[in-house]
Amino acid sequence: MPPDRPDSARPSPPDAGRIPQHIAIIMDGNGRWAKQRGLPRIEGHRRGVETVRTITFAARDLGVRMLTLYAFSAENWRRPQDEVGALMMLLEFYLKRELANFIANRVRLRTIGRTEELPPGVRTVLAHAVEQTKHFSDYTLVLALNYGSRSEVMDAARAYAAAIAAGREKLNDDSWSTFSRYLYSADLPDPDLVIRTSGETRLSNFLLLQAAYSELIFTPVLWPDFSKTDLAAAVDEYGRRERRYGRTSEQLSPAASK
Repeated sequence: MPPDRPDSARPSPPDAGRIPQHIAIIMDGNGRWAKQRGLPRIEGHRRGVETVRTITFAARDLGVRMLTLYAFSAENWRRPQDEVGALMMLLEFYLKRELANFIANRVRLRTIGRTEELPPGVRTVLAHAVEQTKHFSDYTLVLALNYGSRSEVMDAARAYAAAIAAGREKLNDDSWSTFSRYLYSADLPDPDLVIRTSGETRLSNFLLLQAAYSELIFTPVLWPDFSKTDLAAAVDEYGRRERRYGRTSEQLSPAASK
């Protein structure tokens, strides 16, 4: 393992249960973390970036294949402009700093969202990082940037309608598999587990369609304090749950009903 790999101590794998192959996280609580310590909000975001670094590799060490992080929502533009500007600068800094680690550790970077609306400098650095890591396949980090599930549905519906008008799709094809090809996440698996930090218990316009059958875990831990141990505990909890997809327990395990 390259010597500059952050936080290289491996978390202990869960004692039992299945490992979610795709985890999505709503990273919440940076501002509250800073406020509790009498610090500016941006300090909370800076600390949150370090947690991103830790959890990215902790998830892979647990056997997760894909991690999606809600990094900047379509609604976050409503925040004070100085905070938005600082967040964009932090994003650019993070991408520049981490690219070497991504390459050394074979991490593929992907994005979902209206990234074309991000500042030019961020778009340039982001495109470069995506291009440089696109050939890796073992582990994928997805950043949801300028992302909103409702915007995604509108963009998908518009593209789907255009495909029907052009004769590439059939009007009477009402299958989910067909429509889902027009989502930002078209070639990505749905998340098995969605985690939200900070104690809030809502999805906040995040992967509303993709998370239809995801397991949900809400933790009171603020994102800057979210650790490898917290992640392992969430994965362990996931492993104890039964995912039925509309079926009964007996259908999933006929032997148990005998």
